[in-house]
Amino acid sequence: MTEGHPDKICDQISDTILDALLAQDPYSRVAAEVVVNTGLVLITGEITTKATVNYIELARKKIAEIGYTNADNGFSANSASVLIALDQQSPDIAQGVNAAQENRDDSTDIFDQTGAGDQGIMFGYACNETPELMPLPISLAHRVARRLAAVRKTGDLPYLRPDGKTQITVEYKNGVPVAIDTILISTQHDAAIGTITDDAGVLAKIKADLWTAVVLPVFADLEIKPDDKTHFLVNPTGKFVIGGPQGDAGLTGRKIIVDTYGGYSRHGGGAFSGKDPTKVDRSAAYACRHVAKNVVAAGLATKCEIQLSYAIGVAAPVSILVETFGTGIISDDQIFELIEDQFELRPEGILSTFNLRNLPAERGGRFYQDVAAYGHFGRSDLELPWEQTDKAADLKAAAAKFLTATAG
Repeated sequence: MTEGHPDKICDQISDTILDALLAQDPYSRVAAEVVVNTGLVLITGEITTKATVNYIELARKKIAEIGYTNADNGFSANSASVLIALDQQSPDIAQGVNAAQENRDDSTDIFDQTGAGDQGIMFGYACNETPELMPLPISLAHRVARRLAAVRKTGDLPYLRPDGKTQITVEYKNGVPVAIDTILISTQHDAAIGTITDDAGVLAKIKADLWTAVVLPVFADLEIKPDDKTHFLVNPTGKFVIGGPQGDAGLTGRKIIVDTYGGYSRHGGGAFSGKDPTKVDRSAAYACRHVAKNVVAAGLATKCEIQLSYAIGVAAPVSILVETFGTGIISDDQIFELIEDQFELRPEGILSTFNLRNLPAERGGRFYQDVAAYGHFGRSDLELPWEQTDKAADLKAAAAKFLTATAG
C-alpha cells in the first residue's frame, strides 16, 4: 500500500495523533481510530491524556503531507470536513494497566507494575531471505510502494496520484526464492497525460514509465531480478483515476498483513496504528519481531517465528512459543530457554527496552506515524529499536553450551 491508500491515510492520522500526544504526555492512553470517505474525516476512539492538541490541524497537515491537496480528487486537506468523537479510556481497562495483577500481589519488581493493555496473541517473524531478515515478497512490495510514492513527490512522474497498491509474486524452489513471477502495480493517475487522453494510451504510457522509473531502480541492487518470464501487470482494470477516499472508505487498522509479513507468517489479528505502547497488540508484536530477528541474526535458525500471549491486566506473558520450522541448529526448546534468559517480555520491560513512550528527539516528534505506511518491520530506512540485532552475539554465545553438549 502507498501512503495515499484510504486505509493507510487513517493509520497515519491515528499515529500522528499518538505522536503528538506522547510528545506532551508520555503516559497518554491512546486508541485513536479514523474513518475517511469522500470529503470526510472522522476521528474517534478513546484517549486519556494531559496533552492538549488540535486534532483537526493534525489531520489536515498529515493529509496534505500525503499529497491530497486538490479538491478535484474528492478529498483534500483543506476542504475535507473533520469530525471529532472521542471518549476517555475505560476505567475498567485502566485499572489493570495501572496496576498489574502481579503488582496487586505485592511484587516489588518494577516490570510487574504495568499490566497488559489487552488480551491476545502476537507473532513475530524473521528469515534470512533479505538483509533486513524479512520475507522477500513483502520486502519487494514495500520497496516498490515507496518508490512509487517517491517518483510522484519528486515530480518524475507528476501525473501519479497518491493512492496505490503493489504486489510481488516470488517463485520458490525447496523453500528458497529463485525468480520473480509477477509484479503488480495499481496506481491512481490523472485522466490524461499531456496530450494523451485515451485510456489505452494513458495505460501504455504509465506501464512504460513505471518499468523504467520504479521497477528497474527497485531491483538494481538485488540478485534476483525480473526477466523475460516475469509478468508485469499495471492497473489491470484499464484505468485508476477515481481513488483515495473518493473511491473507497478507509479505516484505521484494516491492513494488518501489509503492516507485518505479507501473510508469510501468522498474525494474531490485532492492529497497530493509533494504539499507545501499553497495548500489547502493538508493543508485544514489536518485541516478537525483535526476538525472532535476533535468533536468525545469531545463526541459530534460518527461519524463526515467536508467539506471545497475554491476559489483560497481567504483566507476564501467558505463553511463549518458538517455531523454527526445522531450521534450528539447536532445538526450539533450547532457543526458548535462551529467550527467557535474554529478553524482557513483560509490557513495562518492552516499553523500557525500546523506549516506546519517549519519542526520539532527532525525529522531531515523528515516530509511530513513520511506520504507519510501508510496514512496521524490515525498515532499513528507519532506525527502529525492535529492528536492532543487539542480542544476537549474546544468543550465539549462550547457545554454545547446547552445541557443546550435542557434540559431546
